[in-house]
Amino acid sequence: METTAPKPRYRRIVLKLSGEVLAGERGYGIDPATVESLARQIAEVAALGVQLGIVVGGGNIWRGAAGASMGMDRATADAMGMLATVINALALQDALEQLGVPTRVQTAIEMREVAEPYIRRRAIRHLEKGRVVIFAAGSGNPFFSTDTTAALRAAEIEAEVILKATKEDGVYEADPRFHPEARRYETVGFMEVLERGLGVMDATAASLCMDNRIPIIVFDVTRPGNIRRVVLGEPIGTWVGGEPQ
Repeated sequence: METTAPKPRYRRIVLKLSGEVLAGERGYGIDPATVESLARQIAEVAALGVQLGIVVGGGNIWRGAAGASMGMDRATADAMGMLATVINALALQDALEQLGVPTRVQTAIEMREVAEPYIRRRAIRHLEKGRVVIFAAGSGNPFFSTDTTAALRAAEIEAEVILKATKEDGVYEADPRFHPEARRYETVGFMEVLERGLGVMDATAASLCMDNRIPIIVFDVTRPGNIRRVVLGEPIGTWVGGEPQ
């Protein structure tokens, strides 16, 4: 008897990975075992036929805001942070290709020797051909976070949802590390996120998602298989936006 393959809920998504997630328990740098585990989760989703764009952060290597707080020129510090995301993107690309997943890295800062420049139409074409596209170097502009990049790329490639992969199992009304009694939201609107400063994404990113009606799902990526569960529509994490369809 043939088993029916599970039907994904989404056709095209943007997965937002922070640099800290790539660091694993080390807290800094790149942990190869963690990157391999993430690549296996991503490969599972790609095998479902879902078109995957990935935006990676660089906080495990360098944070522009931290450099600026130490007296460095903010634009220079942010440029260093954008370059850090390219290192993470290449590490993730290598892990995916070792699993046989066709992948392209596109950078907002041109560096043709290691990656393609970001071109919207080319990115969409890669997605349509079943390639995972990793967006690196942020938006190419200082003063904007990679969360904002995720919102921007999602709007540009017409993604149906942003999956924000974190080390927490959703969005809480207060930091659960310091407030164990804090309630986790199952759903929360963009206006509440902005008004209460819930930290889902920065205000620019959240506003961009609200304006373009792109929902965000915040979930725990450290539990193997969770990316696939979210894509299949299982109710894990926190849905940010309007009511889930």
